[in-house]
Amino acid sequence: MRRAIAAMARALYPARCMVCNTYTDAPGGLCPACWHDTHFISGSTCTTCSAPLVGEVTGAQCDTCLSFPPPWHRGIAVLEYEGAGRRMVLALKHGDRLELAPALATWLHRAAAPLLQSADLIAPVPLHPSRLARRTFNQSAELAQPLAERAGVHYIPDLLTRVRKTESQQGKDRIERQKNLKAAIAPTPRHHAEIAGKRVLLVDDVLTTGATLSACTEACFAAGAANVNICVLARVEPRRETSIFAATNVKD
Repeated sequence: MRRAIAAMARALYPARCMVCNTYTDAPGGLCPACWHDTHFISGSTCTTCSAPLVGEVTGAQCDTCLSFPPPWHRGIAVLEYEGAGRRMVLALKHGDRLELAPALATWLHRAAAPLLQSADLIAPVPLHPSRLARRTFNQSAELAQPLAERAGVHYIPDLLTRVRKTESQQGKDRIERQKNLKAAIAPTPRHHAEIAGKRVLLVDDVLTTGATLSACTEACFAAGAANVNICVLARVEPRRETSIFAATNVKD
């Protein structure tokens, strides 16, 4: 019966590419052109931010993470924030394309398998209540919830709270972003006991300088977390940070 219903749904609503809306073989997929334009991160990468490394190395960090060590332990990103990957992130975040989230969460699940094995809790990077009211959804939570369900890990959507409304991060450099987020994120009081001694996996849509995820990580440690890792859908290449900041408002 389920197979018959699924076949009927495919006949009535043919699958389309998540990016360009052309017909595809299966739902939640990409057409050949958009697949070619989606740059998945692979090969030797930094253990804390997934930046590409030169040569065949493992367990190493990039120069940026060595110079500005992030507070989290390990980090994984799925895509480079360019091409079709960038268009998918923006479609989810600003285009209300929530139907993309399950497929994108599947990619997160595959990439983050090593981190999911040791996670006790999964939580999204929070939005300030005023921004959440305008947007009506938190794109990070839309990714984190199906990821937690697939991994069978306890999910707490409001583990962290934005206690202070901050200015837009657009156009700010690394230091300015850190100052902008100072004392802006805190553990939700009723979840303090759930964080203490636990290994937390934080989920976000985009990693640029890491200022937002650093603030979230520090909030978890303030509540007694034993360890914090991060998992993001896309990361901005360091050399492209300036142009990206000027082109669009990326949260992190």
